[in-house]
Parts: sequence; C-alpha cells; structure tokens
Amino acid sequence: MRIRSPSLPELHAFVALMESGSFTRAAQRLVVTQGAVSRAIQRLESTLGVTLFERGGSGVQPSAFAQAYYARVQPALVALEEAVPDKAPTGGPQVLRVCAIPSLNMRWLVPRLASFHAAHPWCQVVFKPYWKDDDMKREDIDVWIQTRATSTSRWPRHIQASYITGREIVPICHPSVAERIRTPSDLLKFPLLHHSNYPGNWALWLRAQGLETRNLRLAAGFDLGAGMIEAVAGSMGVAVLQLCLFERELAEGRVAMPLPLPVSTGRGYYLCVPRSGTETTALAAFREWVLDPARQATA
Repeated sequence: MRIRSPSLPELHAFVALMESGSFTRAAQRLVVTQGAVSRAIQRLESTLGVTLFERGGSGVQPSAFAQAYYARVQPALVALEEAVPDKAPTGGPQVLRVCAIPSLNMRWLVPRLASFHAAHPWCQVVFKPYWKDDDMKREDIDVWIQTRATSTSRWPRHIQASYITGREIVPICHPSVAERIRTPSDLLKFPLLHHSNYPGNWALWLRAQGLETRNLRLAAGFDLGAGMIEAVAGSMGVAVLQLCLFERELAEGRVAMPLPLPVSTGRGYYLCVPRSGTETTALAAFREWVLDPARQATA
C-alpha cells in the first residue's frame, strides 16, 4: 500500500496549533520549539498542497480547508492515542539506562523527556553517571548520548552511532546589542567568548563568512556551554554555540541570535548503542523518539 498520509509529528503540530491558536502554545503543548512546529506546518502544507493558516499580527487563522481537515484528523489521532497501552508490550514496565553528556542532557534532553513519558508511560528512563573517556563497554548502560570528538573521528567498531542534533553553530549575543550586529564582522567589536574544549569554533565560523582569522583574539573561555550562555546573558560578550543548547534562553529573550548563519562543525551529538546488544522495546521506542529531530530537519 502506498502511504499518502502526512507524518504523525506534522499532524500533531497541526492539531495542537488548531486547538491552541498559537505557535507558542502549540510548542509548549508538544514540548518542542516554536521553530519545530512551524517547520512541521510548512511540511504539511507542502504535502497537502494548500495553505492551512494565515499568519498575521493578530496570530494565526485557520483556513476553511484547515477547519474541515481538523474535523477529520482529530478523531483519528485520538484513536491512536487511546490505542497506546498503559504498560509495555511485554506486560510490565521496562527500565532504560541512559548515559548522556551533561550539556545536552540538561539543556535539551531532559526538558523534552515529558513527551517521551507521555507516549511511553511503561518505560522508566534512568540516567547513569557520565564518564568523559567512556569506552562505551559498560554493562550498566543501554544507550549513550555522546558528542563526536572531531569532524573526522570514527566511532569504536562495537558502537552504532546515529546523529541527533547539534552539528551546527550560530552566533548568540545579549538582546541589547542584537541591532548593532548586522554583518559577521560586527561580532568582532565584542569580546569573543569561547568553549575551552573547542577554541577553534570562532575561527571556523568566521572563515565560513569570508573573514580573516590569523589575528583573532578570544576572550573568556568556558568548559561548559551552560556557563558560556550565562555569560552572554550577562552581557560579557558574544559566542558561537549550538542552537539546541540555548533554545530556552532564546525563547525567554535572555539571549538573541543576530545572524542566523549556521556553520557545521562536523561534530554534533549522537545516539550510541552496542552493535552486539539486543534492541529491547524500550530502546526501540527511545531511539525513535530521540532521533525524530534529525529526521524532521532533513525532511
């Protein structure tokens, strides 16, 4: 059978937007970013070949087609939700032991975890301590979320790695100076805060914009992205960082993204599982959920 229907993330975004009347409230309901909802709606409109919403100063207004489509789609989604069992398919709760790099864990994974538990209440996620030089052979871990060391590094042969998010970096600044940054060279007027583990990020981003970096002078360094974000929010300078790490501060207006010019570092965050391991129902569900942002970005 040829599948013609849109994906579930697109339909969930559509129903949430119809029922909330706001991209912000729809994103809060789905525990995703406003951008994710907007992209899902755009893909849905492209798939259906119609405009579903009129965007204006007074918010979003559904078209007549959108209202009719909602009447048909919403009951189907309710039926799918009611079909989800309260317990695991095996008849009991399952535990999934996760080891995640702290930066992504606290700033991206945990804030989204409620949506996973809502979809899979039978799966209990237990976070295990993170080891910096983990060989990913520990028997007390089912899945790792790890960053790629360099753009050319290879994963161990016993590990199967799948990209999640965080490959690209963009500039961020304090909202009070965003209007003063209209070109990449304007960033050089401010202290260049950097991640001490990746001091080359600034040169990488600036070279991609055609700027000279031989005499580049970096300001304060931070060993955690969270510290760098707080420094930007405190008007200490500007930084380049993965969007997935500062989504909350961006939504709250504590930082701004003056130039939406992403540049790939070739690294990013990956889901890592042993090739020899058995994929349990819990692991399969978690894999499907955590890899969805990467699939949406390439859709």
